[in-house]
Amino acid sequence: MDKTEKLVSLLEARYRKKTRKSLILYREAQKVLVRGGSHSIRLFSPYPFFMASAGGPYVRDLDGNDFIDYWQGHYANVLGHNPDVLKAEFRRFDPERGSLHTGFEGESQVRLAELIMSRLGYKDHKIRFTTSGALAAMSAVMLAQAYTGREKLLKVGGGWHGATPYLLKGVNFHGEEGFSRAESAGIPEAMLRNTLITRFNDIEHLERIFKKHGDRIAAFIVEPFLGVGGFIAATRDYLQAARRLTARHGALLVFDEIITGFRFCPGGLQTLYGLEPDITTFGKLIGGGHAVSAVEGKARILEGRAAKGKGKAKFEGGTFSSHPQYMRAGYVMLKHLVDHAGPIYAALAAAGDALRTRVEAAFRAEGIESRCTGWGNEAVPGSSLFMVNFPRTDHAFAAAEDIWDPALCDVRLKEDILKIALLVEDVNVVHGGGAISLAHGPSALDRTVEAYAATARLFKKYLF
Repeated sequence: MDKTEKLVSLLEARYRKKTRKSLILYREAQKVLVRGGSHSIRLFSPYPFFMASAGGPYVRDLDGNDFIDYWQGHYANVLGHNPDVLKAEFRRFDPERGSLHTGFEGESQVRLAELIMSRLGYKDHKIRFTTSGALAAMSAVMLAQAYTGREKLLKVGGGWHGATPYLLKGVNFHGEEGFSRAESAGIPEAMLRNTLITRFNDIEHLERIFKKHGDRIAAFIVEPFLGVGGFIAATRDYLQAARRLTARHGALLVFDEIITGFRFCPGGLQTLYGLEPDITTFGKLIGGGHAVSAVEGKARILEGRAAKGKGKAKFEGGTFSSHPQYMRAGYVMLKHLVDHAGPIYAALAAAGDALRTRVEAAFRAEGIESRCTGWGNEAVPGSSLFMVNFPRTDHAFAAAEDIWDPALCDVRLKEDILKIALLVEDVNVVHGGGAISLAHGPSALDRTVEAYAATARLFKKYLF
Protein backbone atom coordinates (compact mmCIF):
# COMPACT_ATOMS: atom_id res chain seq x y z
CA MET A 1 0.00 0.00 0.00
CA ASP A 2 1.52 3.34 -1.05
CA LYS A 3 1.47 6.43 1.18
CA THR A 4 -1.62 7.92 -0.45
CA GLU A 5 -3.69 4.79 -0.03
CA LYS A 6 -2.43 4.43 3.54
CA LEU A 7 -3.71 7.93 4.32
CA VAL A 8 -7.05 7.27 2.64
CA SER A 9 -7.45 4.02 4.59
CA LEU A 10 -6.69 5.82 7.86
CA LEU A 11 -9.16 8.63 7.15
CA GLU A 12 -11.94 6.29 6.08
CA ALA A 13 -11.48 4.22 9.25
CA ARG A 14 -11.81 7.37 11.37
CA TYR A 15 -14.86 8.47 9.40
CA ARG A 16 -16.57 5.08 9.79
CA LYS A 17 -15.97 5.15 13.53
CA LYS A 18 -17.77 8.49 13.95
CA THR A 19 -20.63 7.84 11.47
CA ARG A 20 -21.76 4.29 12.26
CA LYS A 21 -25.50 5.03 12.11
CA SER A 22 -25.11 6.67 8.70
CA LEU A 23 -23.29 3.58 7.41
CA ILE A 24 -26.14 1.33 8.56
CA LEU A 25 -28.74 3.56 6.89
CA TYR A 26 -26.66 3.85 3.74
CA ARG A 27 -26.60 0.07 3.38
CA GLU A 28 -30.39 0.08 3.65
CA ALA A 29 -30.63 2.92 1.13
CA GLN A 30 -28.55 1.00 -1.42
CA LYS A 31 -31.27 -1.64 -1.57
CA VAL A 32 -33.97 0.77 -2.75
CA LEU A 33 -32.30 3.92 -4.11
CA VAL A 34 -30.02 4.27 -7.12
CA ARG A 35 -26.51 4.18 -5.65
CA GLY A 36 -28.12 4.79 -2.29
CA GLY A 37 -29.47 8.29 -2.87
CA SER A 38 -31.17 10.83 -5.11
CA HIS A 39 -28.34 13.15 -6.16
CA SER A 40 -24.95 11.90 -7.32
CA ILE A 41 -22.85 14.70 -5.87
CA ARG A 42 -24.10 13.88 -2.36
CA LEU A 43 -22.95 10.25 -2.61
CA PHE A 44 -19.25 10.71 -1.90
CA SER A 45 -16.85 7.92 -0.99
CA PRO A 46 -16.94 5.86 1.16
CA TYR A 47 -20.56 6.85 1.94
CA PRO A 48 -22.50 10.00 2.86
CA PHE A 49 -23.49 10.94 6.37
CA PHE A 50 -27.24 11.30 6.87
CA MET A 51 -28.65 14.52 8.28
CA ALA A 52 -30.77 14.63 11.42
CA SER A 53 -31.11 18.42 11.72
CA ALA A 54 -29.54 21.64 10.49
CA GLY A 55 -29.27 25.21 11.73
CA GLY A 56 -27.06 28.16 10.91
CA PRO A 57 -23.64 26.94 9.74
CA TYR A 58 -24.11 23.45 11.20
CA VAL A 59 -25.53 20.11 10.10
CA ARG A 60 -26.04 17.39 12.71
CA ASP A 61 -25.91 13.78 11.54
CA LEU A 62 -27.56 10.65 12.94
CA ASP A 63 -24.60 10.02 15.26
CA GLY A 64 -24.79 13.50 16.76
CA ASN A 65 -21.77 14.92 14.93
CA ASP A 66 -22.05 18.64 14.23
CA PHE A 67 -20.38 19.53 10.93
CA ILE A 68 -19.64 23.10 9.92
CA ASP A 69 -21.27 23.01 6.51
CA TYR A 70 -20.16 24.84 3.38
CA TRP A 71 -22.48 22.97 1.02
CA GLN A 72 -25.43 24.92 2.43
CA GLY A 73 -28.20 23.39 0.36
CA HIS A 74 -26.27 23.31 -2.93
CA TYR A 75 -25.08 26.89 -2.21
CA ALA A 76 -28.69 28.08 -1.79
CA ASN A 77 -28.70 29.05 1.90
CA VAL A 78 -26.93 32.39 1.98
CA LEU A 79 -28.36 33.12 5.47
CA GLY A 80 -27.44 29.64 6.74
CA HIS A 81 -29.64 26.62 7.38
CA ASN A 82 -33.17 27.41 8.58
CA PRO A 83 -32.63 31.12 9.30
CA ASP A 84 -34.90 32.84 11.79
CA VAL A 85 -36.39 35.17 9.18
CA LEU A 86 -37.75 32.17 7.26
CA LYS A 87 -38.74 30.09 10.27
CA ALA A 88 -40.86 32.96 11.52
CA GLU A 89 -42.58 33.19 8.15
CA PHE A 90 -43.21 29.43 7.92
CA ARG A 91 -45.08 29.47 11.22
CA ARG A 92 -47.62 31.81 9.63
CA PHE A 93 -48.54 29.39 6.86
CA ASP A 94 -52.02 27.92 7.14
CA PRO A 95 -52.64 24.72 5.10
CA GLU A 96 -56.36 25.52 5.00
CA ARG A 97 -55.56 28.67 3.02
CA GLY A 98 -53.42 26.89 0.45
CA SER A 99 -49.84 26.77 1.69
CA LEU A 100 -49.81 23.19 0.46
CA HIS A 101 -49.89 22.75 -3.28
CA THR A 102 -53.20 23.66 -4.92
CA GLY A 103 -52.36 24.14 -8.57
CA PHE A 104 -53.74 27.69 -8.69
CA GLU A 105 -52.11 31.05 -9.20
CA GLY A 106 -51.35 33.03 -6.06
CA GLU A 107 -50.38 36.55 -5.08
CA SER A 108 -46.94 35.62 -3.73
CA GLN A 109 -45.59 34.72 -7.15
CA VAL A 110 -46.51 38.19 -8.39
CA ARG A 111 -44.71 39.84 -5.48
CA LEU A 112 -41.60 37.67 -5.94
CA ALA A 113 -41.57 38.38 -9.68
CA GLU A 114 -41.96 42.12 -9.08
CA LEU A 115 -39.08 42.10 -6.61
CA ILE A 116 -36.70 40.24 -8.92
CA MET A 117 -37.59 42.37 -11.93
CA SER A 118 -37.21 45.59 -9.96
CA ARG A 119 -33.66 44.59 -9.00
CA LEU A 120 -32.74 44.06 -12.65
CA GLY A 121 -34.39 47.23 -13.91
CA TYR A 122 -34.91 46.24 -17.55
CA LYS A 123 -37.73 47.35 -19.81
CA ASP A 124 -39.83 44.82 -21.72
CA HIS A 125 -38.59 41.84 -19.70
CA LYS A 126 -40.72 39.18 -18.01
CA ILE A 127 -40.17 36.11 -15.84
CA ARG A 128 -41.66 32.66 -15.36
CA PHE A 129 -41.05 30.30 -12.45
CA THR A 130 -40.30 26.60 -12.55
CA THR A 131 -38.74 24.18 -10.07
CA SER A 132 -35.12 23.37 -10.91
CA GLY A 133 -32.06 24.88 -12.53
CA ALA A 134 -32.00 22.11 -15.12
CA LEU A 135 -35.56 22.88 -16.20
CA ALA A 136 -34.78 26.58 -16.37
CA ALA A 137 -31.71 25.96 -18.54
CA MET A 138 -33.63 23.58 -20.80
CA SER A 139 -36.41 26.12 -21.26
CA ALA A 140 -33.95 28.93 -21.94
CA VAL A 141 -32.24 26.88 -24.66
CA MET A 142 -35.53 25.83 -26.24
CA LEU A 143 -36.79 29.40 -26.28
CA ALA A 144 -33.54 30.61 -27.86
CA GLN A 145 -33.62 27.96 -30.57
CA ALA A 146 -37.25 28.72 -31.36
CA TYR A 147 -36.72 32.48 -31.45
CA THR A 148 -33.64 32.37 -33.67
CA GLY A 149 -34.62 29.37 -35.80
CA ARG A 150 -31.14 27.94 -35.15
CA GLU A 151 -29.96 24.74 -33.47
CA LYS A 152 -26.36 25.25 -32.41
CA LEU A 153 -25.55 26.14 -28.82
CA LEU A 154 -22.33 27.48 -27.38
CA LYS A 155 -21.29 26.83 -23.79
CA VAL A 156 -18.15 27.07 -21.67
CA GLY A 157 -15.95 24.07 -20.94
CA GLY A 158 -16.56 23.17 -17.30
CA GLY A 159 -19.91 24.96 -17.25
CA TRP A 160 -22.68 23.04 -15.47
CA HIS A 161 -26.26 23.94 -16.32
CA GLY A 162 -28.06 20.95 -14.84
CA ALA A 163 -28.88 17.56 -16.28
CA THR A 164 -30.53 18.74 -19.47
CA PRO A 165 -29.47 16.78 -22.57
CA TYR A 166 -29.03 20.03 -24.50
CA LEU A 167 -26.01 20.90 -22.35
CA LEU A 168 -24.62 17.59 -21.05
CA LYS A 169 -21.40 18.04 -22.93
CA GLY A 170 -18.16 19.66 -21.84
CA VAL A 171 -18.89 19.50 -18.11
CA ASN A 172 -16.05 17.27 -16.90
CA PHE A 173 -12.40 17.19 -17.95
CA HIS A 174 -11.46 14.03 -19.86
CA GLY A 175 -7.71 13.90 -20.37
CA GLU A 176 -6.57 14.65 -23.90
CA GLU A 177 -10.19 15.23 -24.95
CA GLY A 178 -10.47 18.08 -22.45
CA PHE A 179 -14.03 19.35 -22.23
CA SER A 180 -15.17 18.03 -25.61
CA ARG A 181 -16.85 14.79 -24.54
CA ALA A 182 -20.53 14.02 -23.90
CA GLU A 183 -21.29 13.41 -20.23
CA SER A 184 -24.02 10.84 -20.71
CA ALA A 185 -25.21 8.04 -22.92
CA GLY A 186 -28.66 8.41 -24.37
CA ILE A 187 -28.22 11.88 -25.88
CA PRO A 188 -29.04 12.14 -29.61
CA GLU A 189 -25.89 12.49 -31.68
CA ALA A 190 -27.31 15.51 -33.52
CA MET A 191 -27.77 17.30 -30.20
CA LEU A 192 -24.15 16.66 -29.26
CA ARG A 193 -22.90 17.90 -32.64
CA ASN A 194 -24.87 21.09 -32.17
CA THR A 195 -23.28 21.85 -28.80
CA LEU A 196 -20.04 23.81 -29.19
CA ILE A 197 -17.51 24.35 -26.40
CA THR A 198 -15.38 27.43 -25.74
CA ARG A 199 -12.82 28.29 -23.07
CA PHE A 200 -13.93 30.59 -20.27
CA ASN A 201 -12.40 34.07 -20.25
CA ASP A 202 -10.77 33.45 -23.66
CA ILE A 203 -11.93 36.26 -25.96
CA GLU A 204 -9.79 35.12 -28.87
CA HIS A 205 -11.31 31.64 -28.87
CA LEU A 206 -14.80 33.09 -28.54
CA GLU A 207 -14.18 35.26 -31.60
CA ARG A 208 -12.95 32.25 -33.60
CA ILE A 209 -16.05 30.24 -32.71
CA PHE A 210 -18.39 33.03 -33.79
CA LYS A 211 -16.44 33.68 -36.97
CA LYS A 212 -16.88 30.04 -37.97
CA HIS A 213 -20.37 29.24 -36.61
CA GLY A 214 -21.92 32.60 -35.69
CA ASP A 215 -24.78 32.54 -38.21
CA ARG A 216 -25.89 29.12 -36.86
CA ILE A 217 -25.59 29.70 -33.10
CA ALA A 218 -28.88 30.15 -31.30
CA ALA A 219 -27.39 31.10 -27.93
CA PHE A 220 -24.25 31.38 -25.88
CA ILE A 221 -24.99 30.28 -22.30
CA VAL A 222 -22.44 31.30 -19.69
CA GLU A 223 -22.12 31.74 -15.94
CA PRO A 224 -20.74 35.21 -15.17
CA PHE A 225 -18.99 33.55 -12.23
CA LEU A 226 -18.00 30.00 -13.16
CA GLY A 227 -19.50 27.58 -10.63
CA VAL A 228 -18.41 23.95 -10.43
CA GLY A 229 -15.90 24.76 -13.16
CA GLY A 230 -13.73 26.49 -10.58
CA PHE A 231 -15.34 29.52 -8.86
CA ILE A 232 -13.75 31.95 -11.30
CA ALA A 233 -15.15 35.39 -12.09
CA ALA A 234 -15.53 36.38 -15.72
CA THR A 235 -13.49 39.38 -16.72
CA ARG A 236 -15.48 42.42 -17.72
CA ASP A 237 -13.87 42.39 -21.19
CA TYR A 238 -14.89 38.77 -21.73
CA LEU A 239 -18.57 39.32 -21.01
CA GLN A 240 -18.58 42.52 -23.03
CA ALA A 241 -17.12 40.54 -25.95
CA ALA A 242 -19.83 37.90 -25.48
CA ARG A 243 -22.52 40.58 -25.61
CA ARG A 244 -20.97 42.20 -28.69
CA LEU A 245 -20.49 38.94 -30.62
CA THR A 246 -23.93 37.51 -29.90
CA ALA A 247 -25.59 40.75 -30.97
CA ARG A 248 -23.50 40.97 -34.14
CA HIS A 249 -24.32 37.42 -35.21
CA GLY A 250 -28.00 37.35 -34.20
CA ALA A 251 -27.49 34.88 -31.35
CA LEU A 252 -28.90 35.26 -27.84
CA LEU A 253 -26.78 35.80 -24.74
CA VAL A 254 -27.99 33.65 -21.85
CA PHE A 255 -26.62 34.18 -18.35
CA ASP A 256 -26.84 31.25 -15.95
CA GLU A 257 -27.26 32.97 -12.59
CA ILE A 258 -28.57 29.92 -10.73
CA ILE A 259 -25.71 30.23 -8.20
CA THR A 260 -24.85 33.91 -8.58
CA GLY A 261 -28.27 35.56 -8.48
CA PHE A 262 -28.56 37.55 -5.20
CA ARG A 263 -25.36 35.99 -3.78
CA PHE A 264 -22.99 38.84 -4.68
CA CYS A 265 -25.42 41.73 -4.56
CA PRO A 266 -29.19 42.27 -4.14
CA GLY A 267 -29.91 41.28 -7.75
CA GLY A 268 -28.24 39.55 -10.65
CA LEU A 269 -24.46 39.56 -10.91
CA GLN A 270 -25.03 40.99 -14.40
CA THR A 271 -25.88 44.33 -12.78
CA LEU A 272 -22.31 44.61 -11.47
CA TYR A 273 -21.01 44.08 -15.00
CA GLY A 274 -23.50 46.55 -16.45
CA LEU A 275 -24.72 44.06 -19.07
CA GLU A 276 -28.21 43.07 -20.20
CA PRO A 277 -28.44 39.46 -21.38
CA ASP A 278 -31.34 38.32 -23.51
CA ILE A 279 -32.28 35.54 -21.07
CA THR A 280 -31.24 34.80 -17.49
CA THR A 281 -31.84 31.68 -15.42
CA PHE A 282 -32.18 32.08 -11.65
CA GLY A 283 -32.49 29.52 -8.86
CA LYS A 284 -31.23 28.52 -5.41
CA LEU A 285 -31.50 31.74 -3.35
CA ILE A 286 -34.72 32.93 -4.99
CA GLY A 287 -36.70 30.08 -3.41
CA GLY A 288 -35.66 30.69 0.20
CA GLY A 289 -34.54 27.08 0.53
CA HIS A 290 -37.29 25.64 -1.68
CA ALA A 291 -37.51 24.16 -5.17
CA VAL A 292 -37.71 27.35 -7.20
CA SER A 293 -35.99 28.46 -10.37
CA ALA A 294 -36.91 31.00 -13.00
CA VAL A 295 -36.33 32.05 -16.58
CA GLU A 296 -36.18 35.81 -17.04
CA GLY A 297 -35.68 37.71 -20.27
CA LYS A 298 -37.02 39.83 -23.07
CA ALA A 299 -40.77 39.41 -23.23
CA ARG A 300 -40.90 38.64 -26.95
CA ILE A 301 -38.53 35.71 -26.40
CA LEU A 302 -40.17 34.31 -23.27
CA GLU A 303 -43.58 34.43 -24.88
CA GLY A 304 -42.29 31.66 -27.11
CA ARG A 305 -42.19 33.52 -30.42
CA ALA A 306 -40.61 31.34 -33.08
CA ALA A 307 -38.62 32.44 -36.12
CA LYS A 308 -40.29 32.63 -39.51
CA GLY A 309 -43.78 32.24 -38.06
CA LYS A 310 -43.21 28.60 -37.07
CA GLY A 311 -45.63 28.51 -34.15
CA LYS A 312 -44.57 29.03 -30.54
CA ALA A 313 -42.17 27.37 -28.13
CA LYS A 314 -44.01 25.57 -25.33
CA PHE A 315 -42.79 26.86 -21.96
CA GLU A 316 -45.22 25.55 -19.33
CA GLY A 317 -43.40 25.67 -15.98
CA GLY A 318 -44.31 22.37 -14.30
CA THR A 319 -46.75 20.95 -11.77
CA PHE A 320 -45.09 22.49 -8.74
CA SER A 321 -44.09 25.79 -10.30
CA SER A 322 -45.11 28.84 -8.22
CA HIS A 323 -46.01 26.71 -5.19
CA PRO A 324 -47.49 29.31 -2.80
CA GLN A 325 -45.25 28.46 0.13
CA TYR A 326 -42.14 28.45 -2.07
CA MET A 327 -43.05 31.80 -3.57
CA ARG A 328 -43.63 33.39 -0.18
CA ALA A 329 -40.38 31.96 1.19
CA GLY A 330 -38.50 33.29 -1.82
CA TYR A 331 -40.02 36.73 -1.40
CA VAL A 332 -39.15 36.86 2.30
CA MET A 333 -35.58 35.77 1.61
CA LEU A 334 -34.95 38.26 -1.20
CA LYS A 335 -36.73 41.12 0.60
CA HIS A 336 -34.45 40.54 3.58
CA LEU A 337 -31.38 40.58 1.35
CA VAL A 338 -32.51 43.76 -0.39
CA ASP A 339 -33.45 45.57 2.83
CA HIS A 340 -30.14 44.71 4.52
CA ALA A 341 -27.92 44.61 1.45
CA GLY A 342 -25.15 46.87 2.73
CA PRO A 343 -24.10 44.94 5.84
CA ILE A 344 -24.97 41.49 4.45
CA TYR A 345 -22.91 41.63 1.27
CA ALA A 346 -20.02 43.44 2.93
CA ALA A 347 -19.89 40.75 5.63
CA LEU A 348 -20.04 37.91 3.10
CA ALA A 349 -17.27 39.40 0.96
CA ALA A 350 -15.04 40.06 3.97
CA ALA A 351 -15.54 36.54 5.30
CA GLY A 352 -14.70 35.06 1.90
CA ASP A 353 -11.52 37.09 1.52
CA ALA A 354 -10.38 36.22 5.03
CA LEU A 355 -11.13 32.51 4.80
CA ARG A 356 -9.41 32.09 1.44
CA THR A 357 -6.33 33.90 2.76
CA ARG A 358 -6.21 31.92 6.00
CA VAL A 359 -6.69 28.54 4.35
CA GLU A 360 -3.83 29.19 1.92
CA ALA A 361 -1.68 30.26 4.88
CA ALA A 362 -2.52 27.06 6.78
CA PHE A 363 -1.18 24.91 3.95
CA ARG A 364 1.77 27.22 3.35
CA ALA A 365 2.82 26.78 6.99
CA GLU A 366 3.36 23.10 6.22
CA GLY A 367 5.18 23.78 2.97
CA ILE A 368 2.21 22.73 0.82
CA GLU A 369 1.29 24.82 -2.20
CA SER A 370 -2.44 25.56 -2.33
CA ARG A 371 -4.43 28.22 -4.09
CA CYS A 372 -8.00 29.25 -3.50
CA THR A 373 -10.34 30.38 -6.22
CA GLY A 374 -13.48 32.39 -5.61
CA TRP A 375 -11.90 35.85 -5.55
CA GLY A 376 -13.65 38.89 -6.98
CA ASN A 377 -12.21 41.10 -9.70
CA GLU A 378 -12.60 44.56 -11.21
CA ALA A 379 -16.36 44.04 -11.62
CA VAL A 380 -17.11 41.84 -8.61
CA PRO A 381 -16.09 43.55 -5.36
CA GLY A 382 -16.06 40.41 -3.20
CA SER A 383 -17.13 36.79 -3.04
CA SER A 384 -18.42 34.36 -0.42
CA LEU A 385 -17.43 31.33 -2.54
CA PHE A 386 -14.16 29.45 -2.18
CA MET A 387 -12.52 26.39 -3.71
CA VAL A 388 -9.17 24.98 -2.55
CA ASN A 389 -6.82 23.73 -5.27
CA PHE A 390 -3.40 22.09 -5.19
CA PRO A 391 -1.48 23.31 -8.26
CA ARG A 392 1.34 21.22 -9.68
CA THR A 393 2.63 24.15 -11.75
CA ASP A 394 2.69 27.91 -11.46
CA HIS A 395 -0.15 28.91 -13.76
CA ALA A 396 -3.02 31.35 -13.88
CA PHE A 397 -6.51 30.21 -12.88
CA ALA A 398 -8.63 31.76 -15.64
CA ALA A 399 -10.71 28.82 -16.88
CA ALA A 400 -11.93 25.37 -15.86
CA GLU A 401 -9.01 23.68 -17.63
CA ASP A 402 -6.66 25.36 -15.16
CA ILE A 403 -8.53 23.74 -12.26
CA TRP A 404 -9.55 20.30 -13.52
CA ASP A 405 -6.59 19.15 -15.64
CA PRO A 406 -4.77 16.61 -13.40
CA ALA A 407 -1.51 17.63 -15.02
CA LEU A 408 -1.98 21.14 -13.63
CA CYS A 409 -3.68 20.45 -10.28
CA ASP A 410 -3.94 17.46 -7.96
CA VAL A 411 -7.63 16.84 -8.48
CA ARG A 412 -7.87 13.70 -6.36
CA LEU A 413 -6.31 15.43 -3.38
CA LYS A 414 -8.90 18.20 -3.56
CA GLU A 415 -11.97 16.15 -4.44
CA ASP A 416 -11.56 12.96 -2.43
CA ILE A 417 -8.82 13.11 0.18
CA LEU A 418 -9.42 16.67 1.40
CA LYS A 419 -13.15 15.95 1.63
CA ILE A 420 -12.81 12.99 3.99
CA ALA A 421 -9.96 14.60 5.97
CA LEU A 422 -12.11 17.63 6.75
CA LEU A 423 -15.14 15.49 7.65
CA VAL A 424 -12.99 13.80 10.27
CA GLU A 425 -12.37 17.34 11.59
CA ASP A 426 -16.13 18.14 11.56
CA VAL A 427 -16.12 20.36 8.46
CA ASN A 428 -18.13 19.53 5.35
CA VAL A 429 -16.97 20.88 1.98
CA VAL A 430 -17.64 20.21 -1.69
CA HIS A 431 -14.87 20.62 -4.30
CA GLY A 432 -12.50 21.56 -1.51
CA GLY A 433 -14.59 24.47 -0.25
CA GLY A 434 -18.05 25.84 -0.83
CA ALA A 435 -20.27 28.76 0.10
CA ILE A 436 -19.96 30.90 3.19
CA SER A 437 -23.28 31.96 4.69
CA LEU A 438 -24.06 34.90 6.93
CA ALA A 439 -24.40 32.38 9.76
CA HIS A 440 -20.71 31.43 9.55
CA GLY A 441 -19.58 33.67 12.39
CA PRO A 442 -16.06 34.10 13.77
CA SER A 443 -16.10 30.93 15.88
CA ALA A 444 -17.20 28.73 12.95
CA LEU A 445 -14.65 30.32 10.63
CA ASP A 446 -11.85 29.97 13.20
CA ARG A 447 -12.74 26.31 13.72
CA THR A 448 -12.75 25.82 9.94
CA VAL A 449 -9.23 27.22 9.63
CA GLU A 450 -8.12 24.92 12.47
CA ALA A 451 -9.57 21.96 10.54
CA TYR A 452 -7.68 22.92 7.37
CA ALA A 453 -4.49 23.37 9.43
CA ALA A 454 -4.89 19.91 11.00
CA THR A 455 -5.46 18.49 7.53
CA ALA A 456 -2.36 20.26 6.22
CA ARG A 457 -0.28 18.67 9.00
CA LEU A 458 -1.67 15.27 8.12
CA PHE A 459 -0.93 15.78 4.43
CA LYS A 460 2.62 16.86 5.28
CA LYS A 461 3.14 13.70 7.34
CA TYR A 462 1.81 11.25 4.77
CA LEU A 463 2.10 12.87 1.34
CA PHE A 464 4.80 15.54 1.23
